[in-house]
Amino acid sequence: MEDAEIAAIQHRAIALCQRFNTLPVTAWEERDKLLRQLFASAGKDLSIKPGFFCDLGINIHVGDGFLTNYNVTILDMAPITIGDNVWLGPNVGLYAVAHPMEAAGRQKMLGIAKPITIGNSVWIGGNSVVVMDVTIGNNVVIGAGSVVTHDIPDNAVAVGNPARVIRFIDNK
Repeated sequence: MEDAEIAAIQHRAIALCQRFNTLPVTAWEERDKLLRQLFASAGKDLSIKPGFFCDLGINIHVGDGFLTNYNVTILDMAPITIGDNVWLGPNVGLYAVAHPMEAAGRQKMLGIAKPITIGNSVWIGGNSVVVMDVTIGNNVVIGAGSVVTHDIPDNAVAVGNPARVIRFIDNK
């Protein structure tokens, strides 16, 4: 895509997020309609609190039962795929984009984008961040305030900065 095309998509996403965030929370149908215009694909029973922001929207795929608390940011310059029954706590960030470490690259406004994949039945605690090129398995809990910089396997509880697995959940 050309920079102008990306800018147009981003402006559209910003406008849709602004409209979404100013609607009354009881305007269920209109809120749902805006989310379906914004996201590439969305399952049923979405529950997204105000203070939701994203880069493009066209790279966000969410399953059934997707729930966010307040002030969630999804930077979707690369695909972000989220399974069924995923909950994001307040102030969670999913960042599928970064900038070069070298100053020269940042000065040229270069970016690096890689996908994020989140499985089914995942709960990401408040104030957590998931960075690009990460896969989180099924039935995972990410503790509040964690920074997820590498893959997390199924049935794990991961906490910290960087997040590390501290135990596994018996989902019998």
